[in-house]
Amino acid sequence: MGTTQLDTVPEPKYWHLKTVLSEALDSEFSVGEILPNERDLAARFGVARATLRQALEQLELEGRLQRRRGVGTTVAPPRMGVAVASERHTWPGAAGDAWQPADCVTAAPPSTVARVLESDPDDQVHIVRRSRVTHGQPVAAELLYIPASSVPDLSGIDAPSGTARARAVLRELARLDLEGEDRAVELGSARADDAKELDRLPGAPVLVVTTRYFAEGRTAAVSVATYRADTCRLTFGDSGGVEIHHDPERRAS
Repeated sequence: MGTTQLDTVPEPKYWHLKTVLSEALDSEFSVGEILPNERDLAARFGVARATLRQALEQLELEGRLQRRRGVGTTVAPPRMGVAVASERHTWPGAAGDAWQPADCVTAAPPSTVARVLESDPDDQVHIVRRSRVTHGQPVAAELLYIPASSVPDLSGIDAPSGTARARAVLRELARLDLEGEDRAVELGSARADDAKELDRLPGAPVLVVTTRYFAEGRTAAVSVATYRADTCRLTFGDSGGVEIHHDPERRAS
């Protein structure tokens, strides 16, 4: 693939600040707590107030913050979950799967994923990166987090990383009896790495689909899939499938 304009676009300063603020919300504040005023926050993080406002607006868009007249900016409660029915449960990588594995590394997952997996934040997991393309256009990027306990026989695989390793991890995962899965969908903004893979600018609107796969009475894997919101419409029916609809007249350049 040729070089695009995104290769030279740095992550905006407010976007980096949003990430820092998000981590602070997780570690220092509780739901409903009022944040310090903009002047104090700008001084703490060494940024201009305009940059701070942009970061706060993004966090509000993502449902992390609430701005209340006469009260200030407070930490928002978790979003309400909506169940998505599924008649047919299959592991990632099963026959007919539209996703293409690209890479696999071993690293500690984000704290939010570690909590879902009920693992120690420092425990390393297999992280499989996959992509989805339709009509020759990238439409989604996925990170699949798989604990070592879900693929205990992987130690015999020689490939340390890359596509071969990703396929091996998915094959071993499929040896488990899948008991079920659930999904949650959120509106978000593309992080720098996802934006580059999806050929968008950082901060572009995306739909984030988080799927938990259950086996042996526990969460055996977690998928975080980021879909472009400008050209995709996700449809969840009784089959639990995801349909991607394209409208050429609305497709962004």
